[in-house]
Amino acid sequence: MITGEIKNRIDTIWDAFWTGGITNSITILEQMTYLFFMKMLDDAQRTKEASAAVFGVKVKDPTFKEGTWHNPDTDRDVPYDELRWNTFKNMEIDTMYRTISRDAFAFIKNLNDGKESAYSRFMANATFLIQNPRTLEKIVRNIDDLDMNNRDTMGDVYEYVLGKMAASGNNGQFRTPRHIIRMMVELMQPTVNDTICDPAMGSAGFIVESAKYVQEHHKNELLKQDNAQHYKNSMLHGFDTDATMLRIGAMNLMLHGVDNPDVKYQDSLSTDNTDENRYTLCLANPPFTGSLDYEAVSKNLLAITKTKKTELLFLALFVRMLQTGGRCASIVPDGVLFGNSKGHKSIRQEIIDNHRLQAVISMPSGVFKPYAGVSTAILIFTKTGAGGTDKVWFYDMKADGFSLDDKRNPVAENDIPDIVARYHNLDAENDRTRKDQSFFVPVDEIRANDYDLSINKYKEVEKVKVEYEAPEVVLGRIETLQAEINAALTEFKQKFL
Repeated sequence: MITGEIKNRIDTIWDAFWTGGITNSITILEQMTYLFFMKMLDDAQRTKEASAAVFGVKVKDPTFKEGTWHNPDTDRDVPYDELRWNTFKNMEIDTMYRTISRDAFAFIKNLNDGKESAYSRFMANATFLIQNPRTLEKIVRNIDDLDMNNRDTMGDVYEYVLGKMAASGNNGQFRTPRHIIRMMVELMQPTVNDTICDPAMGSAGFIVESAKYVQEHHKNELLKQDNAQHYKNSMLHGFDTDATMLRIGAMNLMLHGVDNPDVKYQDSLSTDNTDENRYTLCLANPPFTGSLDYEAVSKNLLAITKTKKTELLFLALFVRMLQTGGRCASIVPDGVLFGNSKGHKSIRQEIIDNHRLQAVISMPSGVFKPYAGVSTAILIFTKTGAGGTDKVWFYDMKADGFSLDDKRNPVAENDIPDIVARYHNLDAENDRTRKDQSFFVPVDEIRANDYDLSINKYKEVEKVKVEYEAPEVVLGRIETLQAEINAALTEFKQKFL
């Protein structure tokens, strides 16, 4: 867990950016990420150097070599030692600023052969925006005590920073609430054998949480070389069309111990994405709105659902990308559940009739506040290519552990543990009734209702008979009260007027 001291340090860094004139939360996180990366490179090499010194050998594949590095931006040679965090952090303020902004930043931008990290592959268009030397010095001083080799702590640090990005009210749409991500991962229970993808990854929350789940629940299996190699190099995949979010997401993964994930710039809905029958698990919160280049949309997605709505096209994409037997858990806006357009009906029919829809978890509209009040749900299905939907489990989530207003303060009411427990013991749900918070609906009934998946279509609301007094009784009571009021007024006038 992140300590109060570290939180205070991150808050101080955040405030330093604001006082230095950088107020956009995405920009703050991006600039902070660059400095995290500089320190991470040096901390990693210092650890290697300490180990090499014990055995009396040279460091293998050092990031900072002996001699000088040629800066292509300035056409000058710079000693590798000056590019290291533990050197420039001790420089005079103006010298440190010139070294970081001119040389160290150019150095990490040119680590582009893909060997150092996935993060370095997205640095081509990066820009260093900290303009004030004193602001930079304050930020460096507060980052300096963070141990970049402690991936557990740094993972918590980064999640806290992402939380601040969302809390700032700017660009919060990039971040699905962490507890909702964790719930979805716990519902799907990824293993070391999975190949996991989020084709709209943002800050990589679903991929990071999947990695953490595997680390926590499959420690012994990860000791095997094949599993460890799969975990590091071929288990986790993510795409996005925002280079900034790719940098942030790649750093997020690195700080959680995933050094070489397959994350790349790609429009997942376009013909550029040729992935088919590849993944065993898709987890995502795809965009509900935004621009769409309809002409570039992959034709085999339109064959499943002819629409311009991204939320429907992403569901078609999951069907295409998954292997037979592959699973998907995706957040969708409520309109997907009951929309009556041809596109809405065709994607619901595709999943229900040709694959196996297992669950619809309806979430309250406050889950994404204060950024949006849209009602959403989680669809869980398995790709079979041969049907298999017999009954669908519905759950009406009413509370997620936080108030459903704009403040989103912690509260005691929380359905998430119940959702996870019930989903993993569905046999016990057969006796539940439509009056309960969760229940099964036979697929034939869903088909008869035009494939409508809104829980209100099937939920039975228990009506309580309320008996009111007869009108003459109510009228008599009113007349009595009026008489008492008139008597009081008469008495008042006699005494005081």
